[in-house]
Amino acid sequence: MNSGYRPTPSDYYEQLGVRPTARLSVMFLTQAFMWMFLGLILSAFVAYLVQNNPGLADAALNLWLPLVIVEMVIGVGLQVAIRRINATLALGLFFVYAAVNGLTFGVIMLAVTAQTGGAATVAEAFTSAAAMFGGAALYGAVTRRSLASMFGYLAMATWGLLVAIVLNLFLGNGTLDIIISVAGVIIFTALTASTVQRISRGQFAAMTGSTEKASVIGALLLYLEFVNIFLFLLRLFGGGRR
Repeated sequence: MNSGYRPTPSDYYEQLGVRPTARLSVMFLTQAFMWMFLGLILSAFVAYLVQNNPGLADAALNLWLPLVIVEMVIGVGLQVAIRRINATLALGLFFVYAAVNGLTFGVIMLAVTAQTGGAATVAEAFTSAAAMFGGAALYGAVTRRSLASMFGYLAMATWGLLVAIVLNLFLGNGTLDIIISVAGVIIFTALTASTVQRISRGQFAAMTGSTEKASVIGALLLYLEFVNIFLFLLRLFGGGRR
């Protein structure tokens, strides 16, 4: 995780809230996206193993709830503890998170392909998610408009979305399910632009005091945003099937 140029934490604080130098901004984004893509590749590989190994698929299905709990603990714990743990441990936890997520993804993909009769729905959702994520990331990287105020509203909207999802587990309302899915796509697409801007402006580096830690936390957030866009689109393209 070494890079040729290693600014000090004070450099980040001096540049916080304004555009860093182009070199520094590119370094922040390159490292974060590198780990994010490697995490996605790991998740896809594990999901592929689940889909092609009935024993592993049965184990993942039987352990669905514990796996989801482990994901939540690692995802939240990494964000909370990022300042206190070293970069190597943080990166290791990120890859553990991606691998566990791959297990749950594998089960989801099996369910979707079984219900839709093929993998076309998954491919459509993935392609659309990649396009939306890419567009939002590009906007966040090039815009000079501050998205800081938008982030606060999006964070609150995310909690509202979570509450709506939990409520609809009991209501089972199809119309509400569609509304939730559309809202989820919009919220996490907007969050992608905000996260990319925060990475490029050195806010995570300022928060952690480390280029390496900043790249890990940035990768985790980008990973989460892409995955959520994909899953909400999958719900829409799959006709709201769970």
